[in-house]
Amino acid sequence: SASAQVGDDLSRRQALQHFRAGQELMLAERYEQAAAEFTDAIGLDPLLTIAHYGRGQAYMALRRYASAVQAFLDCRKAFEQLARLHQRSTAEASRQETDEMYELRDSIRRMQNQVSVNAATRNRIEQRLEELQTLRRNVRPGEPARVPAALYLSLGSAYFRSGRPDDAEREWRAAVAADNSLGEAHNNLAALYLTTGRKREAEDAVRAAERARFRVDPRLKEDIRRMPGG
Repeated sequence: SASAQVGDDLSRRQALQHFRAGQELMLAERYEQAAAEFTDAIGLDPLLTIAHYGRGQAYMALRRYASAVQAFLDCRKAFEQLARLHQRSTAEASRQETDEMYELRDSIRRMQNQVSVNAATRNRIEQRLEELQTLRRNVRPGEPARVPAALYLSLGSAYFRSGRPDDAEREWRAAVAADNSLGEAHNNLAALYLTTGRKREAEDAVRAAERARFRVDPRLKEDIRRMPGG
């Protein structure tokens, strides 16, 4: 009905406002409050994938890695639900996607203008926002859900920090399968292979990372070189 549509639109606008507040708090490195804003956004719009993703990033910054894992899993679930919505109602899904893409572009512009913020913090958040843009562009009408490489990468990192290397390896492998140019995922796999004594796989992962123009730490390369084996 028209009244339901107005209510949905209002909730979506309010959810985006909470997302925007969460991003500002991330810039200020106030991660606990940022996580709360992202949670409020999700309460208003459970399919707001960027809010799920932002909450995962906030929990990573807080070193609450188990919570980050759940946030990224919730993001994947929301993404898959949104893809199914595309199949049922392209117009509604397109509205959701347009709102999120606009918000992401606006957030990136704000990041670039925040000269007073620590450069490393600004660049890190800007990079994640750009990854989210890639995530949102992966929704296509009539296609099955495809989990974006950036989400696999983040979920793998959360698993690794949670002390679950097997799960991390699975997600990072999925990341490079989805996007072989994702150098950070290759780099993470190289480090993981080093810790598990797989020299040849580590060397292959380093080469793949460098082909993707990712700067691999020289110390990691030297540690791999010193590993026993072929």
